Amino acid sequence: MALTGRAALIAALGSVPIGIWEPSWTGFLAVNAPLAVACACDFALAAPVRRLGLTRSGDTSARLGETADVTLTVTNPSGRPLRAHIRDAWPPSSWQPGTEVEASRHRLTVPAGERRRLTTRLRPTRRGDRHADRVTFRSYGPLGLFSRQGTHKVPWTVRVLPPFTSRKHLPAKLARLRELDGRTSVLTRGEGTEFDSLREYVPGDDTRSIDWRATARQTSVAVRTWRPERDRHILVVLDTGRTSAGRVGDAPRLDASMDAALLLAALASRAGDRVDLLAYDRGVRALVQGRTAKDLLPALVGAMATLEPELVETNARGLTATALRTAPRRSLIVLLTSLDAAPIEEGLLPVLPQLTQRHTVLLASVADPHIARMATARGNTDAIYEAAAAAQAQTERDRTAEQLRRHGVTVVDATPDDLAPALADAYLALKAAGRL
Repeated sequence: MALTGRAALIAALGSVPIGIWEPSWTGFLAVNAPLAVACACDFALAAPVRRLGLTRSGDTSARLGETADVTLTVTNPSGRPLRAHIRDAWPPSSWQPGTEVEASRHRLTVPAGERRRLTTRLRPTRRGDRHADRVTFRSYGPLGLFSRQGTHKVPWTVRVLPPFTSRKHLPAKLARLRELDGRTSVLTRGEGTEFDSLREYVPGDDTRSIDWRATARQTSVAVRTWRPERDRHILVVLDTGRTSAGRVGDAPRLDASMDAALLLAALASRAGDRVDLLAYDRGVRALVQGRTAKDLLPALVGAMATLEPELVETNARGLTATALRTAPRRSLIVLLTSLDAAPIEEGLLPVLPQLTQRHTVLLASVADPHIARMATARGNTDAIYEAAAAAQAQTERDRTAEQLRRHGVTVVDATPDDLAPALADAYLALKAAGRL
């Protein structure tokens, strides 16, 4: 391997007998003059880095877990070829752990007056905006003895979007929606408010659906069938306070709530309902309103991309007042928050009647699957204590959920993997029951 700069000079000096150069610098220079000339020429022939032309192109967004390719175009306006080692620096969360060095460092040769492209492949590990830091060039001469070094700022931003892993459940939920909407042979026997048709009574039908006038005109009992209403308003409220920062598995609770909100929004927009989003803790963090079905998901994903949990207690009164202003008419309020006893009992319950007297309220919360595993642990003293603690935590959670149900709130409590489909099922059940 070729030595460069000071290392090459020391190696050369080490090969010269002490007696030759030690008495005077004259002897040293006489012996090492060829090396000095070579180093000077090598340095002079290294292409300058300050005058390089740099532009970027490539991906501006990517879903979390996917890759984004950013291309750097290097133009060499000098009369000397550029032989460079390049470091394209980005924040550490732009790559999987341990892959930054390999992904951010490049070698490039650009002939005089020409341009070349190099691609940096990012694989972000967190949502949000990733900004390019700086590009460092180390330009070498033909001998590799000396180099010139310089740094350039070449701005570029890649927005890392929520992954929307629950979209795999969308086809099954849409099939159920088509059944409710009467587009298949299965008719809903719910209590919607749009009359569909009459049919013969079968055991199990709600007696309130019997059409007595039609029954009087025929020999069998006739019941009315209903079609779920369309063009209902749904307000999805994301609690971004401190409880949303708690990690369940490898991600904070907020990420699981976002995934559930995206599946619900995709399903509801296909059902003809209007969906808005409000993210709140002590102030409005994001607000998406009035989007068409075509533009809804891109708008939601873009708004959620930069959301991060705030380590503050959520202001339940402020959240309620903002939700009421955002949804002035009767709506379905979907509140994605925690089922922890203290925030619910001290914050939400006192102001909950303001929501329930005007709107249908559905609360969804992320449960920790580790609690369920702890509850089944046995075998030694520590495991038994863990099981007792888990049982106590689950009992408290169930008690909090029951308090909410007594106020007319529909509660969905599920693990991160199950929360999105469970929330979609709750929405379909409300729609089938005519409560929207």
